[in-house]
Amino acid sequence: MTDSFKNTTDGNYEFTINYSERELTCHVQREGDILRVHIDNNINAEIELQPDGSAVQISGDDLPASSVEFIKKQVIENDMDPGRGSGF
Repeated sequence: MTDSFKNTTDGNYEFTINYSERELTCHVQREGDILRVHIDNNINAEIELQPDGSAVQISGDDLPASSVEFIKKQVIENDMDPGRGSGF
């Protein structure tokens, strides 16, 4: 999987993901603990972040567990990145 990443401050994420042996653009919209996933404009799914740190797909096209984990990791890790200019 690839981690080319673009994050906007409004809960929208864009990165590339290897899916079915192709590199595709993945768009994720985060609303609380729900991630709305759109891959290549034809694969749609919803993933719920669990209190224990895991992620569970709750609807949409079936995604492999490895893709669900990759998407979760991309969103969570980039939410925690303070970015430049933090002063420390």
